[in-house]
Amino acid sequence: MSPVLHVRAFEDNYIWLVRGQSADRVAIVDPGDAAPVLDALATQHLTPVAILCTHHHGDHVGGVEELRACYDVPVYGPAQERIPALTHRVQGGERVRLDALGLEFDVLDVPGHTAGHIAYYGASLLFCGDTLFSAGCGRLFEGTAEQLHDSLSRLAALPPDTAVYCGHEYTAANLRFALTVEPDNPDTRRHQERVRELRAHNELTLPSTIGRERRINPFLRSAEPRVRRAVAAWAGREPASDTETFALLRRWKDGF
Repeated sequence: MSPVLHVRAFEDNYIWLVRGQSADRVAIVDPGDAAPVLDALATQHLTPVAILCTHHHGDHVGGVEELRACYDVPVYGPAQERIPALTHRVQGGERVRLDALGLEFDVLDVPGHTAGHIAYYGASLLFCGDTLFSAGCGRLFEGTAEQLHDSLSRLAALPPDTAVYCGHEYTAANLRFALTVEPDNPDTRRHQERVRELRAHNELTLPSTIGRERRINPFLRSAEPRVRRAVAAWAGREPASDTETFALLRRWKDGF
């Protein structure tokens, strides 16, 4: 039994249904749209026990109020952001216990994409919203490059077998940029072939793992000499630090 199911929403969003040790109870992660979640719950005979939100963007929380009207469950979300229907405001260092699923999640502060973005980590599962993507990372909408670089560095320090569940199906596009930065990275080349096969059959490229992301994701590799050289060639100057390498890399990707 897979511990995590998915619901597709909008053009490329994923809403995650976490089962843990339960076959018919789930926690809902980042429900941007209630309708597909309600359909999935009904057709798969699932009962929600909680809603977990990573950040305030509408495509991640737009369905919370409707779901809460249908199911009287706790709603966890970042303490520093305004999200409708939150019942539990949480921040880094706290823990979310979902006894019905036999799961506990550590709350991690991962600002950058938004000012109060959080992630949930437990049972070798990471729900990171729009902070870390497979082969990529979120845009800087509210935070700084320094904040996002620090957030990603802390996620990269998690165990390599950690399964990464992010909010969007961006992998194929991210890999094209990753190979522009590191065209001779064999791990990225191999993963691109796998992703092409998956997407040809409309299958998910997720979850990734922290171990894989360390090998293929340029935003976790700003200390690597090959990445630093590529960024210097694009920018026309040598970055002064790993953080500046990251900031220039993010700027490069913004216009890619």
